[in-house]
Amino acid sequence: MSGHSKFANIKHKKERNDAAKGKVFTIIGREIAVAVKEGGGPDLANNFKLATVVAKAKANNMPNDTIERGIKKAAGDAGNVNYEHITYEGYGPNGIAIIVQTLTDNKNRTAANVRSAFTKGNGSIGTPGCVSFMFDQKGQILVDKEECDMDADDLMMIALDAGAEDFAEEEDSFEILTDPDTFDEVNKVLRDANIPMMSAEVTMIPQTYVELTDEKAINYLQKTLDLLDEDDDVQAVYHNWDE
Repeated sequence: MSGHSKFANIKHKKERNDAAKGKVFTIIGREIAVAVKEGGGPDLANNFKLATVVAKAKANNMPNDTIERGIKKAAGDAGNVNYEHITYEGYGPNGIAIIVQTLTDNKNRTAANVRSAFTKGNGSIGTPGCVSFMFDQKGQILVDKEECDMDADDLMMIALDAGAEDFAEEEDSFEILTDPDTFDEVNKVLRDANIPMMSAEVTMIPQTYVELTDEKAINYLQKTLDLLDEDDDVQAVYHNWDE
C-alpha cells in the first residue's frame, strides 16, 4: 500500500495536547451533545455517531460516569442544543494553508477568536474554499499497536475487505484511510471486530506540504496554531506545514 501520510497524526496530536490542558473533555462533551441530537437519541446501539464519539471519549480516558452524565444531559437538552459546525479557511506565514473546524454556540465569539489567532500569527482569514481544494477529505482510523493483538496483515485484510482505500504501518500505530462515504461502514466493521482504535474520524489530508526555514515565520505559525489549540470552540486544525 502507499506510504504513510505525514499529516496523519495532526488531529490525534491535538487531542493529546488538549488532554494535557484539560480541554478534551469540553470538546468531546459538545460532540456528545450534537451526536445525541443529530444521530437519533442516547441509545448507542441505534446511534452510530454517538457510539463513535463515546469510543473517542474512552480513548482519551474520559471516565464512564462523565460520559454517561453527558449523554443523559444531552438527551434532556436535545431540543435546546444549538451548537453549529463552522469551518474557517485562511493562510499562515509564507502561504501555509490552514483549515479550522469549530463547534460553537456563539458564532461572533468564535469568529473573533479565530480571526485574532490568524492576525497575531501574521496570517489572514480567507473566503470559504480558498484552501480546502489543497486537501483531500478522508476517513482516518488509527489503531494503537500496543493495544491490538491482531497481525498487521490480518488487520489490513479486514479493513480492505470492509472498503478501506489504504493501510499503513507506523512505529506505534496502524493507519487506515477510507473514502468519506465508506468511513462509517469500515469503522463499524472494525468496531464489531473489537479492534482498539486510538481515533476514528473524517479528516483533511493535504495534497502537498510546504517547508518553512525562516525562524520568524515558524514562530508566527506556531503562535496561530497554539492560540487555536487553546480555544474550546476549535475542534480540529488542519494545515500543510511540513513539520
